[in-house]
Amino acid sequence: MYICILAYHFILFNVTLSQIKKIFFISLLLTLFIACTNAPISGRKQLLLVSEEDMINQSYSQYREIIVHSKVLNNSDAKLVKKVGNRIANAVDRYFKEHPEQKISKFKYQWEFNLIENSVPNAWCMPGGKVAVYSGILPYTKDENGLAVVMSHEIAHAIAEHGREQASYSVLQNLGGSILNSMGLPTQIYGGASNLVLLKYSREHETEADELGLIFMKLAGYNPNTAISFWERMKTSSGGGQPEFLSTHPSDTTRINNIKNFLQSEKFKNITK
Repeated sequence: MYICILAYHFILFNVTLSQIKKIFFISLLLTLFIACTNAPISGRKQLLLVSEEDMINQSYSQYREIIVHSKVLNNSDAKLVKKVGNRIANAVDRYFKEHPEQKISKFKYQWEFNLIENSVPNAWCMPGGKVAVYSGILPYTKDENGLAVVMSHEIAHAIAEHGREQASYSVLQNLGGSILNSMGLPTQIYGGASNLVLLKYSREHETEADELGLIFMKLAGYNPNTAISFWERMKTSSGGGQPEFLSTHPSDTTRINNIKNFLQSEKFKNITK
């Protein structure tokens, strides 16, 4: 797939046949060394070039820096964040103990859940299980189930190693640019086109995190249908936005429809504890 993407861009630049063969050969050699694997549960093929150990060590270091320089809350909402996070994490760990063939990571995640005072409606989970929830998203989550929607989605990003995959795409993108540059060919069009490709993968990651998050909610005993009302509240607050194909996230309407369809799918119904 990645060779085809590169070849398409090279044709745009009117590259000679011998050059295309050379680039194809280099790309083919590269794929022999690529660590390709399947994302857990979804089975989607993914590219993982970057060291998982490096990603996790960097994320732990960055998380500590963020916590030190943030106002970490220790109120009833913070306790709820820890409760929900641990409940989802325990359900995820139990699932992969029963299905070890689906697990990508070779590392035991050091889960940590903190509520940070920040008006931005956001949350994130770093590689290795370090989670932060911003207080600005609590008006949208409303209750424990709504909080589980957000946290299970972010945990899903980490479990599926989306951060590591995005870093790997960047490595491949830089390689393609370097090859063109070494041949004296323009890289502007390639850069723009490859960025659109990366945005497409980012939207796919969001959809996959939504679906895995719904599964993790189910495994943890939460109500996955809560995701629909949560995203409807987010849609009301977001108002418009840029075109979907230029965004790292699906549109709210697309996301809600995808969630509704997945909740009715046999794959979701067949997931058991």
